[in-house]
Amino acid sequence: MRVGLVCPYSLSVPGGVQAQALGMARELRRRGVEVRLLGPCDGPPPAGFVTPLGDSLPTDANGSIAPLAPDPSAVLRTIRALNDESFDVLHVHEPLVPGPTLTALVVKPAPIVGTFHAAGDSSSYRLLRRPLMRFLARIDHKVVVSKDALELVQRYLGGEYEVLFNGVDTAEIRAAEPRPSPCPSIFFIGRHEERKGLDVLLAALRHVDADVECWVAGSGPDTASLRERHADDRRVVWLGRVSEPEKLARLRGATIFCAPSLHGESFGVVLAEAMAAGTAVVASALDGYRNVATDGVDSVLVPPGDADALGSALRALLRDGDRRSRLVAAGHERADQLAMSTLVEHYLEIYGQLLDRQRIAGSRRGTT
Repeated sequence: MRVGLVCPYSLSVPGGVQAQALGMARELRRRGVEVRLLGPCDGPPPAGFVTPLGDSLPTDANGSIAPLAPDPSAVLRTIRALNDESFDVLHVHEPLVPGPTLTALVVKPAPIVGTFHAAGDSSSYRLLRRPLMRFLARIDHKVVVSKDALELVQRYLGGEYEVLFNGVDTAEIRAAEPRPSPCPSIFFIGRHEERKGLDVLLAALRHVDADVECWVAGSGPDTASLRERHADDRRVVWLGRVSEPEKLARLRGATIFCAPSLHGESFGVVLAEAMAAGTAVVASALDGYRNVATDGVDSVLVPPGDADALGSALRALLRDGDRRSRLVAAGHERADQLAMSTLVEHYLEIYGQLLDRQRIAGSRRGTT
């Protein structure tokens, strides 16, 4: 079996969909499956199995900025790669996003699996429903990563979908060497924009004891204003964009991982990564995060946007080592349920079913 994975977002830029595509490709290759991952790349490809399709263009997308490649040159590179590779199955992530994935639906050189990640709302689904329905019909097996992603796509486009979780590479995460810290530490990673709630976390620190570090990874449009506003708080360590190895080291070394997002989270794979790393999780009580986390069992969930509640939760958990240990143990078990190896097993079954269906259809045409 030769599988082509297609991602619409730049594989050089950190992101949930990109991480899923890269993680799936690595796990499939471990199992001996021939895989190429096609996607935009700003700079050198992040892995040898990646086929770069050109640079991305930062594009407004429902309150965030998406690194897309909808330009004609990327479309032509996608068509050329699909024709050259002779894939048996195509697996496209976010299939209705302009660029490589939508191009793959148009060309369709092989049976297609489409995985939908987005939740919340989509202006493109709302405004372009009729043309998108025609592209949707070209997907042979449709998957969503959560009930929230299912609600979004069915609200505007309808159809039947299988719900499969996002996966995490538990073995790779647990093999990472923890980043040491001289004092208790809180780790945040994400784009510095209103939706991710970094401003709420920094405001919540006023409730937290002085003997703590807050590691802030990532960048975004709000970085400069947030750094200026909180310049007097020496507990905040601004890391900028970090590599995947450093991200895992920070996850392994942190006392608490904090995800204070306000909205728009469909699954919360970074919570599962923190659980696999053995770090206690404090996050917003969003529906998307509840797909992964259970308040009081493997995490502490607080009302989104409530800096007082977040600060109180962080302070209490930093002071209670026994409670942290209980959350970490439960989180370890929850992460195992979301292992990438288990997810890939499900997708391999889907790939096999599509190929069997294609062989049967071809046999019938031959007999006729």
